Amino acid sequence: MKSKASVKADPSKGDILVRRSGRLYVINKKDPNRKQRQKGPARKK
Repeated sequence: MKSKASVKADPSKGDILVRRSGRLYVINKKDPNRKQRQKGPARKK
C-alpha cells in the first residue's frame, strides 16, 4: 500500500475513494496493488 500526502483516484482504472475512520483510502477491486492511503489523524490508544 502506498502512503501518500495526496491520493488521486482514477475511476477509469477502477479506483474508488473511501473515507474510513478519518483516513482517505483508494481501493481497487480490479487491481488490488493500486491501494493508497492518505495519512489522517493519529490513532487513539
